Amino acid sequence: MRKLTQRYLKIIDWYIINKYLGTFFFTLGIFLVIIVVFDISEKLDDFLKHDLGFWDIVTQYYFGFIPFYLNYLSPLINFIAVIFFTAKMADQTEIVPILSGGASFNRFLRPYFFASSIIFIVSLVFNVFIIPHTNQLKTSFENKYVSNGNSEQKSEVHMQLDKNTFVYLQSFDQSQHTGYQFVLEKFNSDTLREKIMATRISYDSLKRVWSMLDYSIRYVNGLKEKMVNGTKKDTLLDMRPIDFEAHNDIDAMPQKELNANIEKEKIRGTGNLVDLQYEKFYRFVYPLSAYVLTLIGVAMSSRKVRGGIGLPLGIGIFLCFAYIVTVQFSKVFALKGGLPPIIAVFIPDIIFGMLGIYLLRNAPK
Repeated sequence: MRKLTQRYLKIIDWYIINKYLGTFFFTLGIFLVIIVVFDISEKLDDFLKHDLGFWDIVTQYYFGFIPFYLNYLSPLINFIAVIFFTAKMADQTEIVPILSGGASFNRFLRPYFFASSIIFIVSLVFNVFIIPHTNQLKTSFENKYVSNGNSEQKSEVHMQLDKNTFVYLQSFDQSQHTGYQFVLEKFNSDTLREKIMATRISYDSLKRVWSMLDYSIRYVNGLKEKMVNGTKKDTLLDMRPIDFEAHNDIDAMPQKELNANIEKEKIRGTGNLVDLQYEKFYRFVYPLSAYVLTLIGVAMSSRKVRGGIGLPLGIGIFLCFAYIVTVQFSKVFALKGGLPPIIAVFIPDIIFGMLGIYLLRNAPK
């Protein structure tokens, strides 16, 4: 590895890499401090109301809050950092001697993409293996102390438990783990074999069973039918109360659990499949923005302009917001507009990648 870096990275490359990463981490630290200060001011009343200690707040909340925003902001801070120090190098006429010495612009990009590869790898590891677990801390704390545990609930739920079993609930009370107007139908191919109806169904978290109250069971065997009525009956069903929440904290699911829920949702069809798939693809694709935004930043700020670094930095901040808006729009198109999630997650990188290629062609050579 050392011989490889010595062969492809020279003194000027390490100079750019150190400038790149130094500016990146410094800028990221500043933004993080600002975000934490604003978050504390916003949630201070909640902290005091529940008499939370400093260590409880740090370990139960900010250990989850900080990694989330570090990862979320890293590509955008990376973009601003690249523009800032590259425009400064151009303003101080440091880039002209490099290109005049015979180095191509593609060669000039090498240290930038080496540094952005480091950011990409770290972001990918965080996205897939760390952020879901830290998000569990953040979400649990907010639900308990900030959101008061109130979560949006679903009504008129249709769910498929397996190939032959279908469930319907008119409404579900998440706080009581109780559903109303429960219907379960079991089929053999296209033939109804069993239908269960209950006015209420409650989940026992200790026994991990569902209790049907005021139920009736209809057995169908050809032309013969049998009805059984009762007041209470316990049964095992492949569903949990969390399945009836409108939001299941998808970003807090570990990768293994996320994949398992995707496969289960393909059978159940409760309407969360697109959300789950988008989250899965997003975790792997979002770190690629480090390359795309680096390309735009270098191509845009490597030319010396009148007024110093102010103009490139202002354009860079504008493009940062444009990138965020594009990410949100593509997500809406996936969740609400029927756009396949695998395409939606790539749209921002494709659009800004094309912009980067255009700027690269017009960059100083």
